[in-house]
Amino acid sequence: MTRGLADELAAQGVQRGTPLALALVPRRGLALAWAGGVRQVEAADPVEVVRALSDLEPRWTWWAAGTDARPLVAAGLRLRACWDLGAVGRLLHGLRRDDAAAVWAAGHGLPEPAQTRGGLDLLDLAGEDGGPLRTDGQLSREWLGGRWSDDLVSAQVWAGLMLDLQSRQADALDALPDPRSVPRQPRLAVLTALAESAAALLAVELEQDGLPLDRDVLDAMLGAVVGERPTHPAHELALRAARDDEVLRLFPGERVDLRNPLLVREMLLRIGLDVPDTRSWRLEPHAASSPAVAALLAWRKAERIATTYGYAWLDRNVADDGRLRGAWNAADGGAGRMTAQAGLHNLPTELRPAVRAEPGRVLVRGDLGQVEPRVLAAVSGDAGLARAAREDDMYAPVAAQLGCDRPTAKVAVLAAMYGQTSGVAGEALKDMDRSFPTAMAYLRDAEDAGLRGVDLRTYGGRLLPGVGEEATHGHGRYFRNAVIQGAAAELFKAWAVTVRSELAAIDGQIVLCLHDELLLQVPAEHADRAGALLASTLEATAGWWAAGSPVRFVVEVGTGESWAQAH
Repeated sequence: MTRGLADELAAQGVQRGTPLALALVPRRGLALAWAGGVRQVEAADPVEVVRALSDLEPRWTWWAAGTDARPLVAAGLRLRACWDLGAVGRLLHGLRRDDAAAVWAAGHGLPEPAQTRGGLDLLDLAGEDGGPLRTDGQLSREWLGGRWSDDLVSAQVWAGLMLDLQSRQADALDALPDPRSVPRQPRLAVLTALAESAAALLAVELEQDGLPLDRDVLDAMLGAVVGERPTHPAHELALRAARDDEVLRLFPGERVDLRNPLLVREMLLRIGLDVPDTRSWRLEPHAASSPAVAALLAWRKAERIATTYGYAWLDRNVADDGRLRGAWNAADGGAGRMTAQAGLHNLPTELRPAVRAEPGRVLVRGDLGQVEPRVLAAVSGDAGLARAAREDDMYAPVAAQLGCDRPTAKVAVLAAMYGQTSGVAGEALKDMDRSFPTAMAYLRDAEDAGLRGVDLRTYGGRLLPGVGEEATHGHGRYFRNAVIQGAAAELFKAWAVTVRSELAAIDGQIVLCLHDELLLQVPAEHADRAGALLASTLEATAGWWAAGSPVRFVVEVGTGESWAQAH
């Protein structure tokens, strides 16, 4: 059934890279739609159909990779390109949802519909006549519930709706202004949409593949930090009390609950330490001179691992194949950073030695250096900050320009982006205004938009929706940071998906995306090629993302058998 399908579609005008909507009908086949045509493929294995069309390199179009691409990824397919309607809807319309109902409504200028929960009733079906659209233009709740998958004719209609929305989204993105001056190149917002779509597909692959761990190493590390594995609830409580005793015996007076900050502050007063709060950074300067404080800080690290990353976490999230798996989101609800569950984004540094490459392979780490300050230099167009961003360490020339030491310069730049105005940061900001006025004006304009409650877009086109008259000081600070953090997230994902597209040539895979860091697993003999790939793809990505800017983006590369060694 799939033999000759690629030739047939090519004869009907499906060119290389054409958006091709895909609707799967379990056990019956699938439906395809493209500009100018539709096609049913009966009694076919979807994996074989997709594989048969790989020579056309279509841009697979679906509502969301997290649902529509999952069976293909689970079957081992690694698709070249896609258009994720949900991911683009988040980018284009600032949506907090990426379900078909919300994305369709936003694309057609309709109010966001309520999310359906549970079964449908007569009120849910009001205004529906059995077709895919309600009388008000919204998607039918019956079709959203799966009515389209009853037969191939309906699936064909459903695929056509996806393709219609893809075209609308592409036109809307193409109409957005481009912050770059680059003739004969797609709009930056269109390129960002393509990268965001590929990142949504990467998120499904990351969840499917998992992060390689050595269970024996992890078990041994947990034993050293939190003690033996508990055998029953009472044993677990006894082990917890024993860990507490190691700290409490160093403090005079009655026992207190070490998990209660107020009681811990009172306990510290007994040894003559009066602090306004018990945050770790405030206690750390006293650890060298006080064994009691040192023990308390050590207990906190062990307690965090015991309660969040202990034996129960290991048993729940690490499979027999030694892979840590959790759900991934390619864009959080705010500025668009990638997020993950199951502790993948918060794994304690102490446990990184347990993240180990499989036999014959190594881990290669790429970490974008000082990416947010460099992004600020690029998106604001500040000539002075851009000159500083030509260096490996841009804080050194910033310090020279401000007439201060490097730590103060770093504080000044970070304070500018995060809106901190008090203390050392407040004084440093005055010099930032004098030395880098264009960058500071860019940040202030973003903050002002947040305070006025008006919409704003990031450099790459992500909508930051204003809140109108309900705007507060917090909204201003959020916008000030989001235009930089959001742009940095867009650059990072564009880089990550470019790396992804090149890794197949060396039998490698991305196993972790952590804020500004990529972790790859590759055959040991290709470690150097992987490191060079991280650098060359960053240069290529920055070449179109920040076209015309003199800003230089840098990546720190490390290699090792474990994540810790790669640092």
